[in-house]
Amino acid sequence: MNMGDKMECIFCKIVNGEIPSYIVYEDEIVKAFLDVNPDVNGHTLIVPKKHYKDLFDIDNDTLIHIMEIAKKIDKLLKDKLNTDGLTLVQNNGLKQEVKHFHLHLKPGYKNEGKLLPVEEIYKKINE
Repeated sequence: MNMGDKMECIFCKIVNGEIPSYIVYEDEIVKAFLDVNPDVNGHTLIVPKKHYKDLFDIDNDTLIHIMEIAKKIDKLLKDKLNTDGLTLVQNNGLKQEVKHFHLHLKPGYKNEGKLLPVEEIYKKINE
C-alpha cells in the first residue's frame, strides 16, 4: 500500500476523527462504530486504528483483540437493543468495499422490526 491509499481511506479518517462517527467502543487498538448504512439495527463495525488492508495483512494479536471486543459489543447490543443473535462478517479482496480490515457485527432479532435511524440506535445504546 502506498501512502496515498492510506490518506484516502475512509476508516483511517474516522479513526483520526476527521469524519464523525457513532462510536460504541474505543481503546488504543480499535474503534467500533455504528455502520451509517446498516443492514440491521445495531450493525456495528470494528476497525483497527492501524491500517491493515485485510485478513492477510493483519497480525494475530490484533485479530484476537478484535474478537474479544466483538464479545463485549455483543453484550452491549444484547443489553441495550435486546438482540437475539449475532452474525460476524469480514470481507477480503473483491468482496471488500473499504480496503481497511474491518469486522461487521450484524445483530439478529426474533422479531425483526423496521430499520431505525442510526441516531436513534446510538441514543438507545448510550442510555
